[in-house]
Amino acid sequence: MPTSKNLVIVESPSKAKTIEKYLGRNYHVVASLGHVRDLPKSQMGVDVDHNYEPKYISIRGKGPVIKDLKKEAKKAKRVYLAADPDREGEAIAWHVSHLLGLDVDGKNRVVFNEITKDTVKQAFKSPRSIDMNLVDAQQARRVLDRLVGYSISPILWAKVKKGLSAGRVQSIALKLVIERENSIKKFVPEEYWTIESTFKHKKSKFKANFYGVNHKKVELKNNDKVQEILGQIDKKDDFDVEKVTKKERKRFPAAPFTTSSLQQEANRKLNFKTRKTMMIAQQLYEGINLGRKEGTVGLITYMRTDSKRISKIAQAEASKFIHEEYGEPFAAVKMRNDKNQEGAQDAHEAIRPSSVYRTPKSLKEILSRDQYRLYDLIWSRFTASQMTPAVFDTMTVDITQNNVMFRANGSKLKFEGYQKVYQSTAENGKKDNILPDINEGDKVQLQSNDPSQHFTQPPARYTEASLVKALEENGVGRPSTYAPTIDTIQRRYYVKLNGKSFEPTELGGIVDNLIQDYFPDIVNVDFTANLEDELDHIEEGKEDWVKVVDRYYRPFEKELKSAEDTIEKVQIKDEPAGIDCDICGAPMVIKLGRYGKFYACSRFPDCRNTKPIVKEIGVTCPVCKKGQVIERKSKKNRIFYGCSRYPDCDFVSWDKPIGRNCPKDQHYLVEKKVKGGRQVICPNGDYEEAVQK
Repeated sequence: MPTSKNLVIVESPSKAKTIEKYLGRNYHVVASLGHVRDLPKSQMGVDVDHNYEPKYISIRGKGPVIKDLKKEAKKAKRVYLAADPDREGEAIAWHVSHLLGLDVDGKNRVVFNEITKDTVKQAFKSPRSIDMNLVDAQQARRVLDRLVGYSISPILWAKVKKGLSAGRVQSIALKLVIERENSIKKFVPEEYWTIESTFKHKKSKFKANFYGVNHKKVELKNNDKVQEILGQIDKKDDFDVEKVTKKERKRFPAAPFTTSSLQQEANRKLNFKTRKTMMIAQQLYEGINLGRKEGTVGLITYMRTDSKRISKIAQAEASKFIHEEYGEPFAAVKMRNDKNQEGAQDAHEAIRPSSVYRTPKSLKEILSRDQYRLYDLIWSRFTASQMTPAVFDTMTVDITQNNVMFRANGSKLKFEGYQKVYQSTAENGKKDNILPDINEGDKVQLQSNDPSQHFTQPPARYTEASLVKALEENGVGRPSTYAPTIDTIQRRYYVKLNGKSFEPTELGGIVDNLIQDYFPDIVNVDFTANLEDELDHIEEGKEDWVKVVDRYYRPFEKELKSAEDTIEKVQIKDEPAGIDCDICGAPMVIKLGRYGKFYACSRFPDCRNTKPIVKEIGVTCPVCKKGQVIERKSKKNRIFYGCSRYPDCDFVSWDKPIGRNCPKDQHYLVEKKVKGGRQVICPNGDYEEAVQK
């Protein structure tokens, strides 16, 4: 006999607990644990000849979950589907609806952008039917990705090696990394010079840089040009202060976070990988137990968004908080309206705290360290975005002698504004450069010249942050795709992390060359970006998903046939290792495996001896005094140092031993990365040496 309870189905158990507390005893909330149906793993699962009909099956292992959902639905008064408010959430709701035999046109879909009591209760007052445009947009993406991935991957397996894959977004990401690496290799540094000179005005000293001659900027290409300029200067004669420009400059706060800007800033400021950022953001969104007074509360709004928009209610609350906490001068007078990036879907607000009154400080004892750090970043960025600009007094001084001009730039923070709460990565650590009180017509004396030789630098390798930014700027992928894409190209060993920067591997180069040669559209940035636009059109009801898929698949199908016939087997040759097998004595070789290169016996499979390739740093183990210190990598790809005699010697260190002992207590010294360079310290005491830049 049916109960009087309504059933609500969400994706995750933590979200279920939070929502059930808000809705009360007339509702029972359960979790589907993500998707319940998908395309089969063992086959293509798409009928190309019949309008690309997807063959959905229940996901293996989800049988008990589906059984429980059906059981709960049978006895429920009414069923609501409250998956996340995006395409994927809509697709999950649709699949659950299909399995439970619900009416797709029924008003059973509930969406909310933040998991707070008022927002959730309000959402249940106006349920809607499942939006099939959103479902079709998700289906189109899923079908196309399956057609591309399951068509190219078998060719890579047959022609290169097993375990490889290709995809629309991951292939573009790999291409970007490889193109950047090629640019670095081709880069030819150019020499240039600067002259920084010290001047004295009355009792104050300040620095100015060479600008030009006869009021025109001059580039110093070599030392001869430097000496020519210095030869024009009379060191004994005064310089004239020709021009003093004083201005007030405003620096405006950054917009609240979108998914990609959060991933970038969390990577730069907190050293979080994109996957970690999204995992912790999901926890903050789904709800944290704040104790008896508030219970479980979603601390941030939905974290998959490309919008910078903020609701008027949230803006009004922020304004009230800023007035109370910091005072009227810090609160923005006009509500800001940040412009979204071209092509943004703008389906949800920017990422913000569900209440600005829940300050990071008030939650520090409740949140885990990583949850606190990410929440603090989100809260600070949002709060700062609703504050007044920082104001600087700037001063530019042009000083001349014999037509040679030097320029000094100074700035001083006049009013903190939003910087009282938040500074971006680029702003961190910037100090005032205060010039003395100088007026036009004054005289200053040259104290010293410091010419410096420089060379132009190649473009930097991509970090996770800059790769996400590049994908977004090129219109490739959407907020939900960046983390899994970056994860995939690392797991496939197409790229590897060197420090925080991506380097392509030999395997990545081989795969990229094949795809560039035989599937040029897949790695064509414009082609992929246009497809993202078409998916948006499907979501808006302007395009039929089957026609979009057909338009993109038919040319690809021709490329596929050509590739199968013409690609030759790629031989990845073993490299001589220069050492012998310690089991059978045969020469060892370097092989390329799924997780990188390793030593293996050349007599494989008769001898299966393998060894990891280790990098010695030229330091004897400070503990056992017998082994060598070698560079190793943790499961999270972080470099650490250990003894080559492990497990007989268990010496490990995150910091690099340098082979010297501390003059105070004879403990081994290590080299530690610090801001501005490296520093030698004693881990056991207070001894440290000057920072080496």
